This record gives sequence, structure tokens and C-alpha cells, in this order.
Amino acid sequence: MTNSLRAAPIGVFDSGVGGLSVLRALRAELPHEAFVYVADSGFAPYGERGDAHVVERSRIVVRGLRERYGIKLLVVACNTATAAAIHLLRAENADLPIVGVEPAIKPAVANSRTRRIGVMATRGTLNSAKFKLLLDTQRADADFVLQPCDGLAHAIERGDAPEIEALSRDYTLAMGRFGSEMGDIDTLVLGCTHYPFAGDLLQQLAGAQTRLVETGVPVAQHTRRLLAAADALQSDGQGGLLLHTSGNVAALRDAADRWLAPGLAVSSF
Repeated sequence: MTNSLRAAPIGVFDSGVGGLSVLRALRAELPHEAFVYVADSGFAPYGERGDAHVVERSRIVVRGLRERYGIKLLVVACNTATAAAIHLLRAENADLPIVGVEPAIKPAVANSRTRRIGVMATRGTLNSAKFKLLLDTQRADADFVLQPCDGLAHAIERGDAPEIEALSRDYTLAMGRFGSEMGDIDTLVLGCTHYPFAGDLLQQLAGAQTRLVETGVPVAQHTRRLLAAADALQSDGQGGLLLHTSGNVAALRDAADRWLAPGLAVSSF
């Protein structure tokens, strides 16, 4: 691969600010790479819309990233978009490596001792055929408590602390008992990229003995492997980051200040 192609950025997109949790892991794993992040907040929440809406928006964002930035790899940092659209994106962009995210069911099964696992996700993710297939591969090894979390991603998107706390409390209570005894949920899968930003609260509600599992680090490690296999890794340099949103610029800037680094520039997409 030529140096110019190695220097091309990695595209990352989500329905909003949740994908910043994946971006944070990517930047830690790949410090020399340049990234372009798109928060499609003007058309969110994906998890409470139909598949047709998610597919249309995913195509538009990917087309924009390719035409404007010539990205060398795409990370779909959204569980709902991965479930609804990644197969079409791969078919339509066969020359572009595409990494998706999915609820970390397999790591949860590997780490659970009580064999009872909670999964918090959007309704769109839990109802998707892709998630159901994933779950079917693990049902023999654990019991799963599936909790759709309507409104939680949107509350995190807005930074609405009282709503985040109220919804998180309601949904963890609805799941039943957390703990380390047989019959308890001892592992909680955060099946939406927004939810790690409520991770401290969810940990408090579920209890210190409950292990929270998210997807950012495995996604970043897989991305590194794909780039290395394609001889596309950047081995030096400062990297870089461009942040775009189809929604409120100030909202993404505030989220980036909280969860990435202060003072990052944000522009409209």
C-alpha cells in the first residue's frame, strides 16, 4: 500500500455521541491514525426508528465519508446501524474494510460465573435478526435477560442527567436481581455505544460485584488486525481527528469535551 493510502483517515459514525466511546478506544489502540467521526444526531435516535430509515442514513453518511475524505476503513460505531445496514454497506462498498459493533455477548458468556447475563440495548438492536442469530449461538451456555432501554440513548445524547438516572434505575430494576449467587445477573452487557457514558451510574445500580461489558476495546483491536493485514497501518505521526455532526454542533462539542479532550473543533456534516 502506498504511503498516501496509509495516511488516509479511518471513518467512524454513529447515530449520535455514543460512538465516541468506540472512538476513544480506537484512538488509544491506534494513536498514529487519523480519524473522521460523524454523529448523525440530526436523524437520531436510530434505535427507535425503522430499518429503512437507518439504512438510508447509513448510506448517506458512508457516501459522504468516502467522497470527502477517501477513508481507508469504516467503523460503524452503532449497534443499531450494524444490525440493520452493515450487510448492505459491505455489499455496496466491497473495496472498503468495514468493522461493525455488536453487543458483547460472547465475552460476557466467557466471564459469567452464574450463567445469567443481562443485556441492555435499544429496541431496534434486540429485535434485529443479526442480534437474534448472535444470541442463538450462546443460549446453550447462559440465560439472558434482555432489556430494551427506550429513551436512554437519547437522554445520554442530550446530557440530561435526571432522565439518565431515572431511566437507568427503572431498567436495572426491571431486570431483576444482580449479584454473585446462582440465579443472579453477574454480568451486564452494554449493548449500545451510548451506554458506557452512563457506566458509573449503571455500575452503582447493578452493584460492584456485577461485571459491565462493552465493545470499544475489541472493536479497536479488530480494526488494528485488519489494517495490519492490509499493510495499511500508520506507524508514526500524530494522527488527527475531525468531528462532524448533522445535528447540534454545540452538543457534540460538549460531549467531546467531556469524553475525549477539551477544545476539539466540531463542524456540520
